[in-house]
Amino acid sequence: MTVGNAPTRGAPPRPRPERRPARRHTPHDVVQLRLLVVGALVLAVCVYAWPDNVPLTALVLPMLVGSLILSPRHLPWFIVFNLVLVVLALTQQAEITARVGGAVLVLFVAGFIILLTSFRRSRLGVAGNQGESMLVDLRDRILGQGRIPELPAGWYAESALRSAGGTPFAGDFIVTARPLGGDRLEIAVVDVSGKGEGAGTRALLMSGALGGLLGALPPEQFLPAANDFLLRQNWEEGFATAIHLSLDLATGDFELRSAGHPPAAQRAAGSGRWLVHAPDGPALGLLPHVAFERVAGRLHHGDAMVLYTDGLVESRGRDIALGIDQLLGEAEHLLRDDVEAVARRLVDTVGSPNDDRALLLVHRR
Repeated sequence: MTVGNAPTRGAPPRPRPERRPARRHTPHDVVQLRLLVVGALVLAVCVYAWPDNVPLTALVLPMLVGSLILSPRHLPWFIVFNLVLVVLALTQQAEITARVGGAVLVLFVAGFIILLTSFRRSRLGVAGNQGESMLVDLRDRILGQGRIPELPAGWYAESALRSAGGTPFAGDFIVTARPLGGDRLEIAVVDVSGKGEGAGTRALLMSGALGGLLGALPPEQFLPAANDFLLRQNWEEGFATAIHLSLDLATGDFELRSAGHPPAAQRAAGSGRWLVHAPDGPALGLLPHVAFERVAGRLHHGDAMVLYTDGLVESRGRDIALGIDQLLGEAEHLLRDDVEAVARRLVDTVGSPNDDRALLLVHRR
């Protein structure tokens, strides 16, 4: 009889499984550092052995490659290592001429510049190409949230975005949602205060937050929630304007709410006239506990709705009403031909290239 897990008397003991030593994987950045060190040593040996054939300035190549792929923790030591190799290779030069001295000066200045950029990147904690890929990924996510979801037959929607000066980041953005694939389409066009990198970084944060709120809240709660979010950030230049369209794709009924944003415009196919909808409401991030007025209506067959930012209608020395008239006149001309690509053509032809511009067009066929 056995007790517990004790083996039966006389039975051979069970062999214990052999424990294999765990494999230790060398971190990827360490592998890159070792390869660069070997490459720099080979290049330095070539400069040292054949100073007349291999130029001293060739030692700048490992530093440039290291600035692209090495982490901020390893890059400073690698640059110092390369500069030591420069000094050693200098001892083999037949004659220290002004040209050789200039080459050494260029190498040390390049190393100093790379060190400065490395110290700045240490705040982010990733190498140069990794940081750039992170920013590109964030930019693509912003653009992805502005993509129009698949719409039922009889509806067409298009968005277009252009940044000031052609930079990849903009303070204007568009977020869309069709909750659970239902009959309601939610659209928000947002203009963050400021220009350049400051507006672009705030737009990165806001687009993610507003994109999550847009499809998760009832239409009447979206702008108040966005206002509360912006107030919590305590940004020095922390306000934004926005316009929110909630559209029923089954009936064409819509609700519009605005937070200090330029008015929306609806083209009535029956009369050929443009109706300007300007619901009242303050900009986001300025006042707590504010209410946003609702404007309701319906898009009939053939009607179109245009939402846009102030970069398309505002300019120095011109009233915004004249800018809206110009935008709607150009839209009327384009809509007579074909509704396809109207948003892109409007953004390219109307407005100031020195300001961010965003436009969204919804058309019921």
